[in-house]
Amino acid sequence: MPPRPLSRRRLFSAAFGGGTATQLVGAAEPAAGGEVFREPEQNLPLGRDADVIVCGAGPAGVTAAITAARAGARVRLFEWRGCLGGIWTAGLLGYFLDFNKPGFAKELREKLDARDARANSASTSRFCYDPEALKLLLEELCAEAGVTFQLHTRVCAAFKEGRRLTTVVTESKSGRQAWSAPVFIDTTGDGDLGFQAGCSFEIGVAQDCPCQPMSLNALLVVKDASALREFVRFGQPQPGENSDGEKKQRIREVLVSTGHFPSYANPTLWHVRDNLLFAMMNHEYGIKAWDAAEITAATVRARAEMNQMVANLRQLGGPWEGLQIVATAEQIGVRDGRRIKGRYTVPAADLERGARHEDAVTRVTFGIDVHALSADHNKNHAIMPKTIKMQPYDIPLRALIADEVDGLLMAGRCISGDFIAHSSYRVTGNAVAMGEAAGVTAALAASSRRMPHQVAWAEAEAKLREIGHRG
Repeated sequence: MPPRPLSRRRLFSAAFGGGTATQLVGAAEPAAGGEVFREPEQNLPLGRDADVIVCGAGPAGVTAAITAARAGARVRLFEWRGCLGGIWTAGLLGYFLDFNKPGFAKELREKLDARDARANSASTSRFCYDPEALKLLLEELCAEAGVTFQLHTRVCAAFKEGRRLTTVVTESKSGRQAWSAPVFIDTTGDGDLGFQAGCSFEIGVAQDCPCQPMSLNALLVVKDASALREFVRFGQPQPGENSDGEKKQRIREVLVSTGHFPSYANPTLWHVRDNLLFAMMNHEYGIKAWDAAEITAATVRARAEMNQMVANLRQLGGPWEGLQIVATAEQIGVRDGRRIKGRYTVPAADLERGARHEDAVTRVTFGIDVHALSADHNKNHAIMPKTIKMQPYDIPLRALIADEVDGLLMAGRCISGDFIAHSSYRVTGNAVAMGEAAGVTAALAASSRRMPHQVAWAEAEAKLREIGHRG
């Protein structure tokens, strides 16, 4: 049920006029030079038609929204890009990892197969996909579940009453709008909502952010993809075919022969279908995921490098004949943003001992994956040496529940964990499983007037089985 009603005047005059009924947190830092502009107070239209509001429609967000709706909640889903799917679609990620899981992950695999939209379909854990088919599929699944989703809409502010998150503000072509709900889910990837709500967070290795690099991927077309088999990762390897690692090395060697050492020393090409390829061949180092100016500069550099590398390869002719970019990603791929403080923080020690938890929402099998943290590191090793040996481990529901703000869940890479653990669980198979857990927990909390931390995982699991998300 919605929290105690507030008049618009009380809600927003308290926030902007110094009152204490509602708290606005997470304001942006002053502009360069220290000058500020005080935004005039205004009344915003207030929507109260949702039980659960999900912010961010990437892999975790679409899963959370669909799961919450199937569990009986009225759901609003906000996304700042022009499609659902986030890094899968707008980001042209190219590859699903750690995806051999039950529930919504299995459903997606089967539905992609039915549309002939999944490459390497023999594997349930790692495979390539058609991004346009996935856009359409996610829209249809949200519509079927009854999710109200709104694109081109960014969540820009959060309001609390005491510890409880009650309202968010969005900005879009429709202007600024306010939305209240009993429960919210942060699936922004970078923990934007948690930050706006005043949650503590960690970044990178330490607060000065030696963060993992970003990558801008692309879709490519070539005259004959099969002629590039020694460079391209196809679904089923042929007898005697070189390994994936050798393919990356050969791409790097060819790029170096054109006079360019790639900013990602393990450049990778995947086969999508026919003569269509995914490419991941660049890194942008030390970029803060919440700094718009830094991300803009990184995107421009990465797009220029991708175009340069593709042009260099095309000029070689032979198997590279006709190679060209169909599209670069709408968004640069971020590996490392804010990690919001939860009621449990997944530590590297959990990976080393193969931790088990009674409230485990998923078991992670993907290994520690820290990409080079600088251009100098990249020259020696594109992937940083592993400091511990990992065993499959559990992520508990507690890591998805905000510690300092009530009514807020997280799913995806912004959950509570340390730098090393995050490098393992951040892949999208785990994001989907976390989205399911957050979605069903949010729906149960909203329908019973409880906070998410008051919902037992056993109850949530039972609901997942009831709606067909578990065997």
